[in-house]
Amino acid sequence: MQQDSTRAGAGIDRLAVAAATVTVVLWASAFVSIRSAGAEYSPGALALGRLLAGTVVLGALWAIRREGLPPRGAWPGIVAAGVLWFGAYMVALNWGEQLVDAGTAALVVNIGPILIALLGGWLLKEGLPPRLMAGLAVSFAGAAVVGLSMSGEGGSSVLGVLLCVVAAVTYAAGVVSQKPALRHASALQFTTFACAIGALVCLPFSWQLVSEAAGAPAGATLNMIYLGVFPTALAFTTWGYALARTSAGKMGATTYAVPAIVVLMSWLLLGEIPGLITLGGGLLCLAGVAVSRSRRVPPEPAAPEETRSVLIEAHTRD
Repeated sequence: MQQDSTRAGAGIDRLAVAAATVTVVLWASAFVSIRSAGAEYSPGALALGRLLAGTVVLGALWAIRREGLPPRGAWPGIVAAGVLWFGAYMVALNWGEQLVDAGTAALVVNIGPILIALLGGWLLKEGLPPRLMAGLAVSFAGAAVVGLSMSGEGGSSVLGVLLCVVAAVTYAAGVVSQKPALRHASALQFTTFACAIGALVCLPFSWQLVSEAAGAPAGATLNMIYLGVFPTALAFTTWGYALARTSAGKMGATTYAVPAIVVLMSWLLLGEIPGLITLGGGLLCLAGVAVSRSRRVPPEPAAPEETRSVLIEAHTRD
């Protein structure tokens, strides 16, 4: 019986790892697809097309599973995440990636986890430990290095870095909004309706989407649909599957691999790679996240013999 339960646990772990791997690879591929499709589609139109494709797929899955409408208590978080995470984040990221390469964008946006911890400590009263503040300082120093490294390429590149920072902030705010919402709604309910709200927020870009789709090559349009079906609908589903089978801390740590995968993909598929100083700044961003997530290891208790010797020495001195 013990052996069977161990095998079952190991099977669940393997499935969680597989689901997390799918999520990380798909999220990394999104940066490359955005960079590619952004040559033909404006930021708002690309966001709207992606969200419409994602809403169709998620809506079909939601209908098949018959999960119903989210409870009333979940709607404030769903609306906030829909506006910030699915709406503002995607427009800011699309715009930023029209000005900087995919690898640079991924390095800057990956300060998101530390911003999530900061907002969670402030809004959700989870505390602001010194390591979090130290990590925040390191990460933003890294973002400053990335910005300075891009300044030689013109003001537009600096604007691209700033837009990626905005994307990281809106992403973090959306995730913090997700926490209380998931106390009432399932992950599928949350993602489906947040994605739909994001699409509604981007509806003012409808005319751009229609006009640009008419003249865009098929490859760019397929990239846009890919973004909605895979990095949005499928990746969020596999993320929720893995999160249900492991800790949030371990899942959060998996996102550290995203920038490295993005740099590799953008080099292979787009022929782009950040400069050495930019990479150094990006590594500082990741180092700050690592510092913020580290925990102080408590000292080991002294052995009884050591304790007695310390007391004897103290008594002798007295």
